[in-house]
Amino acid sequence: MKTFDVLIVGGGAAGMSCALILGSAKDKGFAKGKKVGIILHQKASHLQDALFNNVLGLDPGTTGESILETGKNQLSELYPNIRQIDNEKVIEVQRLPNGFEVVTNKSVFHTKEIVIAVGYTNTFFIKGLEQFVEPHKKAKPEKNRIQLKNDDHLVVDGIYVAGTLAGWRSQFAIACGSGASVVTDILTQWNGGEHTKVHDKI
Repeated sequence: MKTFDVLIVGGGAAGMSCALILGSAKDKGFAKGKKVGIILHQKASHLQDALFNNVLGLDPGTTGESILETGKNQLSELYPNIRQIDNEKVIEVQRLPNGFEVVTNKSVFHTKEIVIAVGYTNTFFIKGLEQFVEPHKKAKPEKNRIQLKNDDHLVVDGIYVAGTLAGWRSQFAIACGSGASVVTDILTQWNGGEHTKVHDKI
């Protein structure tokens, strides 16, 4: 059974941003030896049919589908320490004395902390998280979008939520920033509470 320090659920903008920044912290003393995985729920990502002309740093005409593919390649090439788990869907999260058991349609994982970043459609169902579901506060009511109750991305101790499922609007830059925000909170925790961010420099 695979054990992680952090397991990210969701391979869209928020989840991939989360994984990339965690990967880039690999040489920091407080992050060395940490095991991180991402379950790539990409088929249901709203990025699949997105077109970007208004995002800083992206060439106009960039598609969401291409971002999903290049993001996976970027993650594997630059940060192979992040384990990518494809073609699995999380169906249950159970709290354990020392973390969580995450059950997919194919596997069972253990993790100390979990980041849920799977989007905000009302078809969301992960057993063990139902009690945190509430109507989305920044979406049209007729869309029936949902979010997980959270305080600055923290659902309960050890469970974070990122992106639209955290209550943010469906905007690419917002979702990426939400994923980054979660990671810096996790890194700050690993760094003994000292506020932490990770930047690559020339």
